[in-house]
Amino acid sequence: MFTFSLIAALVAGFIGWMLLSRRRAVPCPAWLAFMVEWDNPFFKSTQAKTILAHLDLAPGMRVLDVGCGPGRLTIPLAQAVAPGRVLALDLQAAMLDRARANAERAGVTNIDFQRAAIEACPLPIASFDRAVLVNVLGEIPHPAVAMKQIFTALKPGGVLAVTEIIADPHFQSQTRVLALASAAGLREKSRIGGRLAYTLYLERPRD
Repeated sequence: MFTFSLIAALVAGFIGWMLLSRRRAVPCPAWLAFMVEWDNPFFKSTQAKTILAHLDLAPGMRVLDVGCGPGRLTIPLAQAVAPGRVLALDLQAAMLDRARANAERAGVTNIDFQRAAIEACPLPIASFDRAVLVNVLGEIPHPAVAMKQIFTALKPGGVLAVTEIIADPHFQSQTRVLALASAAGLREKSRIGGRLAYTLYLERPRD
């Protein structure tokens, strides 16, 4: 009985979040973190291993993980660029706590956790080799400002990976993402997946 009630409460909460998200930019609640902690088995293009495989990561790089959540990408990113570092941003302290705990369990120590909104975060200019926005762009109240912030934080030649999946209530189309990227000064480098689940790789031009 208790288990059924708990499942029913979680389902009701998830549906409530989805409905609310259709009206405003609302991040995934920390108590639903388990739902975004694992790869979706149906969409390879949005899985952490696939996203990272197309980022051309190398040891010593600096990476920005915007809206890191429980650290699904943060941890493998940090492992791939060690002894480089990953800056993990999230608005919710509970999400950062969960990501930090997951990193500790994995023995990963090259992650800096920061509670901040990307639009207002004073990031160092031209200091990151890579950045990721995984199912997060639609949760940001001012996505154009966020995209410009990331552009400024990337080194010339740096790459931003934007991942979207149709199951997310904040799903952003490729057309929408490309328009925001172009306005910020980023250009498409490559893409994987289809219209319902994809990752776009956007580059800050070298000149």
